[in-house]
Amino acid sequence: MEMLRLTELAAALGTTAPLEAEITEVCTDTRNMPTGCLFLALRGANFDGHNFAKRAVENGAVAAVTEYEIEGCPCMVVPDTRRALLQIAAYYRSKFSPVLVGVTGSVGKTTSKEMTALVLSAKYNTLKTQGNLNNEIGLPKTLMELDPSHEAAVIEMGMSDFGEIHRLSCTTQPTIGMITNIGFSHIENLKSQEGILKAKLEILDGMAEDAPLVVSADDAFLAPLKKTLERPVYTYGIENEEADVRGTDIKLGEGATSFTIIDMGQETCRVTLPCMGLHNVLDALGAYTVGKLADIEPELIAEALGKYKTVGFRQNIEQHGTYTVIADCYNASPDSMKAALSVLKEMKSSGRKVAVLGDMLELGDLSRKLHEIVGDMTLISGADQVFCYGEQAKYIAKAASNGGMSVFHTEDKTELCSAVRAYLRAGDLLLFKASRGMHLEDCIKEIFKQEDEQNAILD
Repeated sequence: MEMLRLTELAAALGTTAPLEAEITEVCTDTRNMPTGCLFLALRGANFDGHNFAKRAVENGAVAAVTEYEIEGCPCMVVPDTRRALLQIAAYYRSKFSPVLVGVTGSVGKTTSKEMTALVLSAKYNTLKTQGNLNNEIGLPKTLMELDPSHEAAVIEMGMSDFGEIHRLSCTTQPTIGMITNIGFSHIENLKSQEGILKAKLEILDGMAEDAPLVVSADDAFLAPLKKTLERPVYTYGIENEEADVRGTDIKLGEGATSFTIIDMGQETCRVTLPCMGLHNVLDALGAYTVGKLADIEPELIAEALGKYKTVGFRQNIEQHGTYTVIADCYNASPDSMKAALSVLKEMKSSGRKVAVLGDMLELGDLSRKLHEIVGDMTLISGADQVFCYGEQAKYIAKAASNGGMSVFHTEDKTELCSAVRAYLRAGDLLLFKASRGMHLEDCIKEIFKQEDEQNAILD
C-alpha cells in the first residue's frame, strides 16, 4: 500500500483526523499489525475490534477507525467500520488507473479470475485476488495492495445476498466486468435464478456507462444482455453460434483439453489447457475475451492459458498408489456437479469409475429437487458406482438408484470411508465432489492413507 495521510483518509470518510500522521497499511487484526498502520475496528459474530483498539495503538498503530471514542486511543469515528473499510479501499483504488476486471458468477469465477490474470500478465504487471478473499473484508485488502507498478488487476466478487455485489463493485470500480454464469448458488437467499441474475448485475453499479461487460453466451440468463443492456456487451461460448468468441474443434486428451478460438468469425489461435472439462474451456474463452479487450495478441493469450494450474480444492487430479483421484471439494452446485461428472466421464481409466458425492449446501427449498437432478446426472457420467454422503445426498442416491445405478448412501463419514475403501480395486478412478462444508478432502486422506504412507516410505 502506498502512503496515505490520515487527514485525506478522514476527508474520504467524512470524519476528522485525531492527529497528523502517515500510514502505509490498514489492519484489522492486532496479531498481524506493523508499526505505523491504521487499525480498523471491525465487529463480528464472536468478536468486537473496539475491544482491541487501545491495545493496537499501544502496539504501534498510529490511530484507530472506530464507531465511538475510546479513551486513551486516537480515533477516527465513523458510523460503520465495515462500510469505512470499503470507503478507504474505494478512495485508495481511485488513485490508480489499471485495466481492472471485476469477476462474479455462480460458479467458475475463481477459475475465470485465475485464467484472466494469467492472460493479462502476458502483457501487464497484474494484481489478482488471492485465495477466496472476495468478500467485503478480503476485497478491500486486495485493492489496497495496488501500487503504481500495477497495470492491471483481476478482482473476484463473491456474494450471498442482494446489495453485496453493489457495494463491492462501487468499491472496485471495474473497467471491465465479467459474469461467468447464473446458477443456483445462494438461491436460499435470492429465491430464484432471476433473483441471482439481478444480484450479479449489481456489478454494473460501479462501472462507467461505457465500460464493457463480458458474459457467457451459453447461459440462458446472460445471453440476452447483449441486446438489452445499453453498454458494450461481449459474449463467449461453445454451444451458442452467435457468441462473439467461440471455442470449436475441442479435443479431450489425457489431462488436457485443446480447442480453437473463433473470434468474430475468424480463427485466431489454438489453445491447450493442462486440465479437463468443457467448463474450463468456457472459462478460458472468457479470459480470452478480456485479453482481447485489453489489446493482447491471441498468440500471447494462448501461451498464457497453457500455463493454467488448478487452485485450492478445485478439480485436482491426484495419484494415490494405483488409484487416480479427482479431488473437487471446494464447493458444489448442480452446475459444478455436472462439470465434475463430465470430467469423470471423459477421463480414461484402466479400472472402474467411482463418484463420491456429498451435499450441496445453501439451496433452500429447491434442495431436494436439485439433488435429484444431480442423481439423474450420474446415469450418464460413466460411473460404475456412486457413493453419497450427507443428509441431502439421499436424494442423489434415490434418483440414481431409480435409474438403475449401483448406489451407497450414508450420513456417517467413517462409514463412507470404510465403504469406499472396501469397494476399491487397483486402477480405479474416483471423483470426490461436495460443498466445502462437507470436508470430503478428509475422506480422501483417510481412504488412501495406506497408499500415501507407502509412497512416503518409497520417496
